[in-house]
Amino acid sequence: MVFEKKAVHFGGGNIGRGFVAEFLHNSGYEVVFIDVMDKIIEALQNTPHYTVTEIGDDGERTFDINHYRAINSKYEMARVVEEIATADVVTCAVGPNILKFIAEPVAKGIEARTLDYPLAVIACENAINATTTWKSFITSYIETKLNKHTLDILDTKARFANSAIDRIVPHQDPDAGLNVKIEKFFEWCVEHPPFEGAVQPDIKGVHFVDDLQPYIERKLFTVNTSHATAAYYGYNRGKPLIHDAMTDPEIHDIITTEDQNDYVEKIVTRISNPALEDKVERVGRAPLRKLSRNERFIGPAAHLAEMGDSCEHLLGAVEMALRFQNVEGDEESFELSKILKELNAKDATTKITGLDASHPLFDRVEKIVAKVQKSSSL
Repeated sequence: MVFEKKAVHFGGGNIGRGFVAEFLHNSGYEVVFIDVMDKIIEALQNTPHYTVTEIGDDGERTFDINHYRAINSKYEMARVVEEIATADVVTCAVGPNILKFIAEPVAKGIEARTLDYPLAVIACENAINATTTWKSFITSYIETKLNKHTLDILDTKARFANSAIDRIVPHQDPDAGLNVKIEKFFEWCVEHPPFEGAVQPDIKGVHFVDDLQPYIERKLFTVNTSHATAAYYGYNRGKPLIHDAMTDPEIHDIITTEDQNDYVEKIVTRISNPALEDKVERVGRAPLRKLSRNERFIGPAAHLAEMGDSCEHLLGAVEMALRFQNVEGDEESFELSKILKELNAKDATTKITGLDASHPLFDRVEKIVAKVQKSSSL
């Protein structure tokens, strides 16, 4: 394989190594990993290659990932900026809450760019319009800390495209090192319109679409909602693994009742796969984010409530998520417990969900919050 293109990727975790880097590597990009975790960066720097194993119903296949470098942005920010200034693509898989912290190097790299084609900036996060969010932090940094003129010519220096990623990366073996097990099924959709008049990045397996919204909402409100629902019901019923939860007939029915179509059935089959062994605590982590206004439970439930349709199964999952408290290793679960203890039901509902008190869903969620608060205090 000939590597002539360069991609800078923020995040050396399993999604970064096992999904994004696999696609970029197989498309002929040299991948430059950026992270602040010393252990991950040192491992990448000292290991010339690692293996990605795709797991499916029809068995496994492996890919050898090599021709990458790794930089710790905590110590070598100037190098990171230089890499971005000379890259073809910049991606990230760091979590939506971290986007503001990785805006500075991208802003500086864009300003320093002298190539005659724009950089492709694509966030690979489980959030709606994550690249747009990242862009807002980047442009704000340019406007307040760098040369404002860069904003006038921004289209010549960078193009920002939202994306929707869909691939399950389960709990990894404790001795896996850099190797990653990953689901064989994948979907990576990227907006095409931002690249009009510029070179669209050549990444094998990416589906470029004119309208991303249906894809990202389908993924977030079906795949992520189903996965998290299985986790929260499983956690509250003492099921250690996701596929254990899915063998419970009641949990299975709760997840599938909403819409018996081919897509949902495929999702149920995927998250029921015992080969993708995954702990309910890992899938359920960050309950505050998952209970926020535009996320996988409140987002679709609010839409259904606005239309006057039933959202009982989603509200059941909301209750299970609210009971995901004080889980070791998950800071948000402790913060959730604190909110429910310190605030009354109405204020807690507002803080957790972001719903306006006048919204048709608010009173129903408030009752659930009050119910959880009462049972937690017993």
